[in-house]
Amino acid sequence: MTGEGNYRPLADRLRPRVLDEYVGQSHLLGVGAPLRRALESGHPHSMILWGPPGTGKTTLARLIANGAHAEFVALSAVQAGIKDIRAVVEQARSLRGSKDTVLFLDEVHRFNKSQQDAFLPFVEDGTLIFIGATTENPSFEVNNALLSRARVYVLKSLTTDDLGRLLDRALSDSERGLGALNLKIDPPSRDLLLAAADGDARRMLNLLETAADLSTADGAVQVLDVDSMRAVIGSTYVRFDKGGENFYDQISALHKSVRGSDPDAALYWLCRMLAGGCDPMYVARRAVRMASEDIGNADPRALTMTLEACAVYERLGSPEGELAIAQAVIFMACAAKSNAVYTAYNAAAQDASSLGSLEVPLHLRNAPTRLMKDIGYGKSYRYAHDEPGGYAAGERYFPDGMPERRYYVPVQRGLEIKIGEALSARRAQDAKAKNGDGA
Repeated sequence: MTGEGNYRPLADRLRPRVLDEYVGQSHLLGVGAPLRRALESGHPHSMILWGPPGTGKTTLARLIANGAHAEFVALSAVQAGIKDIRAVVEQARSLRGSKDTVLFLDEVHRFNKSQQDAFLPFVEDGTLIFIGATTENPSFEVNNALLSRARVYVLKSLTTDDLGRLLDRALSDSERGLGALNLKIDPPSRDLLLAAADGDARRMLNLLETAADLSTADGAVQVLDVDSMRAVIGSTYVRFDKGGENFYDQISALHKSVRGSDPDAALYWLCRMLAGGCDPMYVARRAVRMASEDIGNADPRALTMTLEACAVYERLGSPEGELAIAQAVIFMACAAKSNAVYTAYNAAAQDASSLGSLEVPLHLRNAPTRLMKDIGYGKSYRYAHDEPGGYAAGERYFPDGMPERRYYVPVQRGLEIKIGEALSARRAQDAKAKNGDGA
């Protein structure tokens, strides 16, 4: 630890100073990998580092600047504005010819278009080497003009092995870590800490530093036990941003697990989202959509169950209501699947928007007044209930001049097997009626 008033968090003290101290991202920094070559050459290029929190984006940017002997200027998009960018540009101009300037912009996704445009010309002419860091998909959050001038590198969450090596370093390093405290962490506590870190090095080191204050003496050794670790960690932590890409990735995984008829995976993704703080009603509403899109008439009970799950959650709240949502999700995953309704709806919607305002045929119009009857409204309409079998064979319901369509094609699964058989029988009756063979 440093003296009073000069405290620096463990995560900051252990920040790698050279590439050999950097943990993780072997896919980017392995021998011969493009980013490693850029680091070792001392000639960095503009780039965007995209990855989850605590994966080393800021550290990597510093190492890149140090390797190029460049001036490193760090700004946060949360606090910085165009005025700050202009100040960096002026500084870079004054150094140009003697030293490159690396502008590191953390949370670049928070800069709007005009703010990004403010430094784009200086990236183009080489005044600045731009390194952006973001936890959000840059395809959606960064201007195309800036994207085209910066290479995107995707950083991954640290593995348990990566975190374990960093933990060992923190416990053994007496200069910058906690080595002077002679801490010992028992295996269950170690496993608990690594799991709670969830791939985030900064989170793990912050938890470790807090836990060190709760360690108990065992002779000359300070022991970090499970109870102390649990007290520090609190509730389980999993990443789930409520509006970013991680959000949509997880709901996509849930939807695809249901569609793929895997109840166990579907339940896992549901619980992952709930554990991360997702609104259960959001999941319940999405489940209603899944019931219509991927199950449809193959098992109409799915739609009923999802609607009932919404009602149960609205009435009981949490945690009782989540069980009803889980029941509906498992039922849908196990149910027969059909996207026939979804496909039919999309095809019919396309025709409805592209064929114009086709008139309703006269025989299908209501005739509540004498005038309407006189001009032919409802004339020759065949009332299906008065027909043999309750079906008016050969009757036409599409607009005049529009070819008949077959939007709905039932699949050979679940209830749609029976629906398909019934439709085939009726179409056979239609064919006979049109050929003059009678119904």
